Amino acid sequence: MLSTAVLLFFIIDPFGLIPVFAGILGRLPAERRGPVLRRELLFALLALLTFLYAGRWLLGMLHVSQPAMSIAGALILFLIAIPMIFPSVKLSMEAEGESEPFIVPLAVPMFAGPSALAMVMLMSGQTDGGWFTWTLSVVIAWAGAAGVLLAGNWLSARLGKRGLIALERLMGMLLVAISVEMMLGGINAALDARASVP
Repeated sequence: MLSTAVLLFFIIDPFGLIPVFAGILGRLPAERRGPVLRRELLFALLALLTFLYAGRWLLGMLHVSQPAMSIAGALILFLIAIPMIFPSVKLSMEAEGESEPFIVPLAVPMFAGPSALAMVMLMSGQTDGGWFTWTLSVVIAWAGAAGVLLAGNWLSARLGKRGLIALERLMGMLLVAISVEMMLGGINAALDARASVP
């Protein structure tokens, strides 16, 4: 459970989101920044839990096997990690205009982005663990990432821009290692399943 929560935390990449959130929220009056940030974080949690609960049904309907999910998850993690290690690859996404953000873009797709939503959907299709375990993993990851963003100004002042970049690249390297391990596990499971067929 804890390892899954840490993995999802890395995928959300809150350290990489600090400058983006600060830039968008900086356009708002100071008294609105805190309430808006907390509201968007709650919307992001709702989006993650929705995909978690609906994911198993969707994967079952599509007849997606466990090895296929492992390999797909590995590919997703690898693609997430590349922009974290090489920041020039990362796409810039900013809110249009000066209006107060509502769900888009802070909650979705920045915090609960396509990669995080795909990962929780894949988690729901795993055979090990139950609804309580997966829900707790998502909540722990969300709470950790939300805590980083709520303390964004303090962390930016203490770590500086170089420190935040270093942390993001470290998380990217860990994701690459995890993705390779998931890929190997998925391939081995697929080979074992094929060998067991008479």
